[in-house]
Amino acid sequence: LLSYIKKKGVFYMAGTIDKKPYGYNGYMDFSRLWDALERKGHNKQWLKNNGIHSNTIQKLVNNGNVTCEVLSNICRLLDCQPWEIMEYKKNKEN
Repeated sequence: LLSYIKKKGVFYMAGTIDKKPYGYNGYMDFSRLWDALERKGHNKQWLKNNGIHSNTIQKLVNNGNVTCEVLSNICRLLDCQPWEIMEYKKNKEN
């Protein structure tokens, strides 16, 4: 429940936000990325050599959060669409 408080002409938010834990809404599975790389004769090192940071590659391996900029860059490098490198998976608890 949020409310707004005005102090000296400035509005501030007050209250609590019902924040869901990571993965509550499901997650993006990047298994398709590794398949696409293999089909095109590339690997993780190729991604590194083409500007994808090793920490970002590790996030992709773990199906973690990456930015749209990273996804756009990978799609540009592989000349593909996002659905070719990732897939939405529902949380089994929902």
